[in-house]
Amino acid sequence: MDDITISERGDDAPRVPWRLRLFGRLLESWIRIKPDPANPSNLLVPGVPVCYVTERYGLSDALILEQACREAGLPSALIPLQNISTRRKRSYFATSMRNSLFWSRARRRSPTQPLAELVAQLELFPDLDVQLVPVSIFVGRAPNRQSGWFSVLFSENWVVVGRFRRLLGLILNGRDTHVQFSAPVSLRSVLMEEHGQPRERTVRKISRVLRAHFRRIRAAVIGPDLSHRRTIVDAVVNAEPVQEVVAVTALKESLSREQAMRRAHDYAVEIAADYSHPVVRSISFLLTSFWNKLYDGVTMNHFDRVRAVAPGHEIIYVPCHRSHIDYLLVSWLLYTNGIVPPHIAAGVNLNLPLVGPLLRRGGAFFLRRSFKSNALYSAVFTEYVSQLFARGVSMEYFIEGGRSRTGRLLQPKSGMLAITMRAFLRESRRPVVFQPVYIGYEKLMEGNSYIGELSGQAKKKESLFALVRSLRKLREHYGRVAVNFGEPVFLEELLEREVPNWRATAGDEKPEWFGRSVDALAERIQVSINRAADVNPINLLAVALLATPKHAMAETDLIAQLDLYRNLLAELPYGERVTLTAKTPQEIVAYGEKMQWIRRIRHPLGDVLTSEGKQATLLSYFRNNVLHLFAASAWIACCFINNRRMARASLLRLSRLIYPFIQSELFLPWDEAGFIERIQTTIDFFIQRGVLTPDAEGRVLNRGAGQGDAAFQLRTLAHSLLQAFERYYITIAVLVKHGPHTISAAELENLCTLTAQRLTLLHELNAPEFFDKALFKGFIQQLRELKVIWTDDAGKLDFDAALNIVAKDAKVILSREIRHGILKLAPQPKATPQAPKAEAAEAD
Repeated sequence: MDDITISERGDDAPRVPWRLRLFGRLLESWIRIKPDPANPSNLLVPGVPVCYVTERYGLSDALILEQACREAGLPSALIPLQNISTRRKRSYFATSMRNSLFWSRARRRSPTQPLAELVAQLELFPDLDVQLVPVSIFVGRAPNRQSGWFSVLFSENWVVVGRFRRLLGLILNGRDTHVQFSAPVSLRSVLMEEHGQPRERTVRKISRVLRAHFRRIRAAVIGPDLSHRRTIVDAVVNAEPVQEVVAVTALKESLSREQAMRRAHDYAVEIAADYSHPVVRSISFLLTSFWNKLYDGVTMNHFDRVRAVAPGHEIIYVPCHRSHIDYLLVSWLLYTNGIVPPHIAAGVNLNLPLVGPLLRRGGAFFLRRSFKSNALYSAVFTEYVSQLFARGVSMEYFIEGGRSRTGRLLQPKSGMLAITMRAFLRESRRPVVFQPVYIGYEKLMEGNSYIGELSGQAKKKESLFALVRSLRKLREHYGRVAVNFGEPVFLEELLEREVPNWRATAGDEKPEWFGRSVDALAERIQVSINRAADVNPINLLAVALLATPKHAMAETDLIAQLDLYRNLLAELPYGERVTLTAKTPQEIVAYGEKMQWIRRIRHPLGDVLTSEGKQATLLSYFRNNVLHLFAASAWIACCFINNRRMARASLLRLSRLIYPFIQSELFLPWDEAGFIERIQTTIDFFIQRGVLTPDAEGRVLNRGAGQGDAAFQLRTLAHSLLQAFERYYITIAVLVKHGPHTISAAELENLCTLTAQRLTLLHELNAPEFFDKALFKGFIQQLRELKVIWTDDAGKLDFDAALNIVAKDAKVILSREIRHGILKLAPQPKATPQAPKAEAAEAD
């Protein structure tokens, strides 16, 4: 029999009782329903009777359900099921009971009775089926700009409220009512799976599954049902691992057990969040106005996939870290789109007066920057994370450790990942998924301070005064923000791939595979973040303009370069979750002028676009956001800076040689074979665009004349990656100049940084990240992993002739002028060691 909607019923069809229709009309004038999904009718199987299941009984829930069904064109919930003979006058039931308001007889039947009646009918009539549709109803879970402050106190929570409080909630928040329809469950299919089992057992099992489903949905939408903060603190302090460390600390430091316990308690209080639903709703209310004032809009991509994963998973959000705004932005987006905000690991430097307590109530828990030497603090913090884990609380932390001052992803710090993995091995009740998040800005509030810190200025300590002083920045214009959710990383799948037999030793204190699995997880997260990049107009302008000596281009050349970049990213997508601005090159230029990143200089022979002074320096940040997207194409272009022609085979050989270094620095997603394939397809793209031309046999590639448009485009593209090769050469030159067994890795990092700083001063490079010590450290580490260099027994670096081969290949990329300039600036060794001479770096 076909489903019957209210609009399809004839005169003899069952009708909704008049009193319910009256109450429904009154409620409908005030309630505004937001269904999820938008078209719930697509979930149903045509021709199968529908029985809705709600979490709680209540007149308002019944009327809201009926209104949602009517608006979506679904069968009514307030008439009996068709072709199913039960005592039920409604085609819905709830998993919990409450006495009726309008009937004096108390409802004494079990909540499972309606389900038991349906099961009995299906046992009598094997041809019948019923689809159970779980429906979750939330009144006022996300107050908006029009909401009043009072309304947040009466929005949805875990408490079963009375009728008067529910009435106030409907009055204050009824226009923000969310009705979530879940996929239907075939009752016939369940009975077939439970064939042979007693009816009572089957009914209890279905009821238990439905209750668990509603708990998961409610936890995903409004957050877990957290106990008072004091309860969590007590659970942490009394946990066995903490008690063991308390005993050791008391003995080691000659403390009484009470004193050690008091210290552990103080640590737990310092760390713990104090999550408050009303505060979260109030902050959301404020932030909506804040974003509208600060930004032109916030764009979110691929969120539907997060929504599908969240229920039933322990979800860990791992965004890139660009700004203090990141903390608020991700939580606000999740909350306003139906996902509970996570608990966020924040540096204790943000635990400021007034601000700290507010952040705690918004879900922030605080950690010290380093606590390796404090065993008790480490035990308390680890146990706190485990307690959150056991309670099913989603978390968010930044594995880069701090905000990126260069715009690149930083090398990950594995501390929080290791703590999370230990908690999973200890409390593996729910599957764990790490959700990478890319955040892309068009202008940063902290831009000026980043430049100062990269130039050697001390990092300014956060303070309440500094926060108040920064409020004047709210008058500036910051463009749009994009938040892209990357491919999730499922922890169990990663462990199965890295360590197929990991379960056998999961209970060990620290399995031998633990460290490398944490490193693999960190690498996978960073790669996934980069594969979800958003390319905005400012990114493209930065990549193009910063490639020229004076950061200026003729408008026609700039438009042509932007067109090349857009086509390159569109035709050779880096990843399926990368998003690209829809603006045309002309619109990108106009937008850059509007945002005051570039300035137009009028000229009779054609206008020139330029970025000057501090603006040009700040643009390097936004170039670095997307540098990885151009890695393959920029590398090919680099090979043709000093060469008119090159054999394809030689280019591929050099690509294999250089790939481990740029892969480590830019978190590229390919293995060696994948990168070579990417190089091949990019070469084909350049050939189609006329940027490169092959010989008759296709073995040799040629670029155009030095003054031609094709050569200009290649030279401009190459510059985005050229500074990386200059840093590599600085490292090799300094190391060779000092010789083996003379300097340590830390000393080499420092000398390379000083050399790069001096080079920047002499050549007026507006790129503070050029002398970022972390980049030199990463390159040196990669040389060690590839066994090009190694550490001797005295802690000094050693190397052999293989290093000269690497230096020799630099001739292909770097001009003689650059190489000789670097060699000249490289610091002289304090003593003359028995080592290859500096000229060895230039040996053929």
